[in-house]
Amino acid sequence: MLLGASLVGVLLFSKLVLKLPWTQVGFSLLFLYLGSGGWRFIRVFIKTIRRDIFGGLVLLKVKAKVRQCLRERRTVPILFASTVRRHPDKTALIFEGTDTHWTFRQLDEYSSSVANFLQARGLASGDVAAIFMENRNEFVGLWLGMAKLGVEAALINTNLRRDALLHCLTTSRARALVFGSEMASAICEIHASLDPSLSLFCSGSWEPNAVPTSTEHLDPLLEDAPKHLPSCPDKGFTDKLFYIYTSGTTGLPKAAIVVHSRYYRMAALVYYGFRMRPNDIIYDCLPLYHSAGNIVGIGQCLLHGMTVVIRKKFSASRFWDDCIKYKCTIVQYIGELCRYLLNQPPREAENQHQVRMALGNGLRQSIWTNFSSRFHIPQVAEFYGATECNCSLGNFDSQVGACGFNSRILSFVYPIRLVRVNEDTMELIRGPDGICIPCQPGEPGQLVGRIIQKDPLRRFDGYLNQGANNKKIAKDVFKKGDQAYLTGDVLVMDELGYLYFRDRTGDTFRWKGENVSTTEVEGTLSRLLDMADVAVYGVEVPGTEGRAGMAAGASPTGNCDLERFAQDLEKELPLYARPIFLRILPELHKTGTYKLQKTELRKEGFDPAIVKDPLFYLDARKGRYVLLDQEAYSRIQAGEEKL
Repeated sequence: MLLGASLVGVLLFSKLVLKLPWTQVGFSLLFLYLGSGGWRFIRVFIKTIRRDIFGGLVLLKVKAKVRQCLRERRTVPILFASTVRRHPDKTALIFEGTDTHWTFRQLDEYSSSVANFLQARGLASGDVAAIFMENRNEFVGLWLGMAKLGVEAALINTNLRRDALLHCLTTSRARALVFGSEMASAICEIHASLDPSLSLFCSGSWEPNAVPTSTEHLDPLLEDAPKHLPSCPDKGFTDKLFYIYTSGTTGLPKAAIVVHSRYYRMAALVYYGFRMRPNDIIYDCLPLYHSAGNIVGIGQCLLHGMTVVIRKKFSASRFWDDCIKYKCTIVQYIGELCRYLLNQPPREAENQHQVRMALGNGLRQSIWTNFSSRFHIPQVAEFYGATECNCSLGNFDSQVGACGFNSRILSFVYPIRLVRVNEDTMELIRGPDGICIPCQPGEPGQLVGRIIQKDPLRRFDGYLNQGANNKKIAKDVFKKGDQAYLTGDVLVMDELGYLYFRDRTGDTFRWKGENVSTTEVEGTLSRLLDMADVAVYGVEVPGTEGRAGMAAGASPTGNCDLERFAQDLEKELPLYARPIFLRILPELHKTGTYKLQKTELRKEGFDPAIVKDPLFYLDARKGRYVLLDQEAYSRIQAGEEKL
């Protein structure tokens, strides 16, 4: 603002008072502009204009298609029907477990039989049916068939048991539950607590003695069901499609609502933004009960006609063999999968594949270059986005470490922002006018996205539990009277507008007056420990300010050279970021999307009376980690041990 006023002032003074010719006025303005830091803007403009134009064109293309779908009330089943018409006999899905190939016609017929069967059993548009099974072709056919009828599928995490599983089924208000035979024991555990009116169907191998007595075998029933398309339900582009449950790392899982428009825009932004092709073959080893596997992956099959190879579970040892066998050109990753692959000994197969793109989120910057160079993958397509968020990001030009970008020149085109937060309480920091304060480049802040409910790209559909929605919405963020979605994630933007994931809010902690990023420390420790799983978190120590760093590392053998480890840490991390406490476990528990679960670790802390795993602490005098026994614990609690 001040620079603009100065330029106008110089213009008026030069022309009206000094009466200089326009050429001299122009040069004067240029020199003033550059001398006042304007060269930085020119540098940013030159370096980012191609990226920004491409990103803008992708956004405009998806917006135009979204408007058309909204106007014509197209739903995912209607969009899938047009894909079937384009190439009915092309392979749609391949299940690696049995080498089963389904064409688009076969997927269409299977899903129609699901719709007709459920309709015959009394289910109608607006009802809910739950799916609880491991990855396979039928999983896709089941929820797609439910959508053809207008029935909303509740996609249940297969890792859930007992109370958490019962919670998900109860809160979804499902009228029917389809479970895989491999999940029968989990259903038997909660059968007595289920609503007696809930219809149970088992898909897969049939053992009547292994399932609850009221269960019916679904597979033969679907074979006898009509294969024709059922009558179209009264559903539009912004109506509910299915529910995806949060991982439950901070409590019981919450059901996030996925509407048809959300499914479309998530899949479409990835397709156009990363320049996918209809003849690409995707390797999808991610759980289909989550958005990365089911929307980002399977969505390319249903909406864009690509072939998707489904694997029941990720296998580091079989990964490249599968890619070669099925001629995959795109692989999906999430969380720590890339590190697991790097941890494998080199094999010939990793150089014989046709993979040109790795698509996913959560690839640590510390291993990014090693991953792409060792496995000869030209494009790392990293993106950011949660199932329920309205501010997805994409790293369209493979900038190392970035999860996306926002234009520094045309930032208003995509209304997202990093805003300042109190890193102790994670509360939004507001200016004198009550509006949230935007972050400057290099300054960490929480990512927020403006909510515009009438715009399918900007709307927030929230959770089934309305109370959970209030925690994710803030008011007066961009301007007075507006609403914005709170991602709960801390990111950092560089001078060119690239965004880098830093931490989940609540994961950052303060020690010795400094903020410690758990993500950065975990990446360093994992590298030093030969790519082991490492969880870093803060624990309270009496008589100290902030939280001391604690690291839980997975070591099946329990062997770790702690003296060398402490020496390496001195070279790699500043003093305040080095973990004070170490806990060595056989393995770390992870969610279905390979996120480390820290809640219980935090609760247990470093008390040897509670923690039965080996514990160590950094002895400040000796400069190395020593065993933390009950005597050492008492000294620390009494403030007698210097940390």
